[in-house]
Amino acid sequence: MPYSFHVYIITNSTKSVLYTGFTNNLSQRLTEHYINKGTSKSFTGKYHCYYLLYFEHHKYVNNALAREKEIKGWVRAKKLALIKSFNPSMKFLNTEIMNWPPVNLYHR
Repeated sequence: MPYSFHVYIITNSTKSVLYTGFTNNLSQRLTEHYINKGTSKSFTGKYHCYYLLYFEHHKYVNNALAREKEIKGWVRAKKLALIKSFNPSMKFLNTEIMNWPPVNLYHR
């Protein structure tokens, strides 16, 4: 069975905050970030980060975790350069991988 892991970078509506994460289900994770918007229990919730700017696929979990850690250690300018190499216009990519906005089934 092939495995699929993603390292991703999301932002808020004004692109003033960047968050790097790792997941084995990107659409589910984006939905979770969206559902938690406005809550103070997480960084992404507090800063309304759920807009996808960048993602990369990894076959192995160890590679994805190492890459997430690497990117998290970068300064903002280096993260922006990575994003722009993949997504030059820095458009939100959510609709390219899933129906957006997600249906909120949990009503939190």
